[in-house]
Amino acid sequence: MMAYSNKKPGGGGGGAGSTGSYACWSYSSYSAILVLIVPLVVVFGLISLLSPNSSNWVFISNYYLTGPSSNTSTTNSSEIGASHDNILGLRSTVVVMDMHSSTIEEVHSDDYVQNRSASPPLAIEEATPPPLQQPIINGTKDEDPMNETHASIMNNPATRQKEYTSLGRLEGRLRRARVAIREARFGNKTHDADYIPNGPMYWNANAFHRSYLEMEKRFKVFVYEEGEPPLFHNGPCKSIYSMEGNFIHEIEVNNQFRTRNPEEAHVYFLPYSVTMLVRFVYVRDSHDFSPIRQTVRDYVNIISTKYPYWNRSLAADHFTLACHDWGPETSNSDPYLRKNSIRGLCNANTSEGFNPSKDVSFPEINLQTGDTHGFLGGPSPRLRSILAFFAGGIHGPIRPILLEHWENKDEELKVHQYLPKGVNYYDMMRKSKFCLCPSGYEVASPRVVEAIYTGCVPVLISDHYVPPFGDVLNWKSFSIEVSVSDIPNLKNILTSISTRQYLRMQRRVIQVRRHFEVNSPPKRFDVFHMILHSIWLRRLNVRVHDDQ
Repeated sequence: MMAYSNKKPGGGGGGAGSTGSYACWSYSSYSAILVLIVPLVVVFGLISLLSPNSSNWVFISNYYLTGPSSNTSTTNSSEIGASHDNILGLRSTVVVMDMHSSTIEEVHSDDYVQNRSASPPLAIEEATPPPLQQPIINGTKDEDPMNETHASIMNNPATRQKEYTSLGRLEGRLRRARVAIREARFGNKTHDADYIPNGPMYWNANAFHRSYLEMEKRFKVFVYEEGEPPLFHNGPCKSIYSMEGNFIHEIEVNNQFRTRNPEEAHVYFLPYSVTMLVRFVYVRDSHDFSPIRQTVRDYVNIISTKYPYWNRSLAADHFTLACHDWGPETSNSDPYLRKNSIRGLCNANTSEGFNPSKDVSFPEINLQTGDTHGFLGGPSPRLRSILAFFAGGIHGPIRPILLEHWENKDEELKVHQYLPKGVNYYDMMRKSKFCLCPSGYEVASPRVVEAIYTGCVPVLISDHYVPPFGDVLNWKSFSIEVSVSDIPNLKNILTSISTRQYLRMQRRVIQVRRHFEVNSPPKRFDVFHMILHSIWLRRLNVRVHDDQ
């Protein structure tokens, strides 16, 4: 079929002849077009009716994912999507795929619930109130009596019936949560006797508080019960990978968020431990990752065959959690696990595929004794005589640069590969104003949380690292970010920070510490609840729609 062009046919200029030729071409072409289009419309209509599972989509900020083609037998009739009307957000660019026309458009949304971290994309932060766009959930639109589309949809019996399915009710409740969070950005009068977030440590304290309360009221997690320990339902509760075991244990004994009814769940947890897979499945020094991949693949096959939820959403409402370095690699076992699922990772490295729009960064905490007893707290700033401190082995590309420039070179910067005999590591942190946290082979470092525990302002020296809970916390308000190229200027950077600014940052470190504390049983706003809240935010920006 021909198309119009700005260039006129025949290369000639205007005039009656040229105009007539255009009219004649248009009239005859319309007849031919109608002959071609009418059968195509009929055919495509039949295809849409007979093949409802032709495509599944997941739409998240700066990210869109396609599901299997129509010949994939493992997919139920479902749609996953979040149009820009269904996304709450504040200054993110949203890529929107129209599921009917397959067109892509870029929308600058002011209603995106996932929040911007200190460096990568997402944040709840102060903003001028945008025009209110009501989210569309399962074909219904929030209260807008003047909207004709809304009225016609509400008069559709099929739409009304769909709203009363389990999934329809669940998505309806999520819609109300989105509206409440959006409204709270500009004022939250909710009373909380325990804790009310406040201060520049949060992108938007009101929105975070409202979101947290909505999570407490609504959020339900279904934990798949398949699999046996030690690979599943188990994990280390000590060591540098302790958060794997702690989270698995706490969510499985939790009566508030865990549900035994998968129909009322918002997310589905795959309770395998990457640390345990490495310990029991991987053959040491073999460099063969296939046994681990096969184990994860088999587990996904079991749950996707036994339950409908994986195929219904193509894993978009499923999540995993791993603090081991190989967590990102493990998710390569299944394409939807990597592309669609919510991956909770300590090793939140954007150069290795970590996507802040859908993945969750959580802290690496080295629980040497299994708890934080004796690790929390430190002296006041006036008793901290050391400007900055670091001690650690040489591994990775960053630490050799740090040691080359500063090891035993300056009395104010205590930089060591090995601590002098009789010197206590944590005592040095408590005596320091700033604690240097350079990445090793992996971007995450337990030093970040150790600094926060001891009241030392963290200095993040890394590339491609997404700090934990950056969708809520404004890391630039209580930490320093230093690029690798600025390591030679480290002392100048730190000494240029005024005493007043340092005191503000140190006070904020103490305030945000509650969000990194490990408690058993968990306490509100602690690290367990912050991990859940990060998962909750990602789930808010996914719409699961089942046509059946």
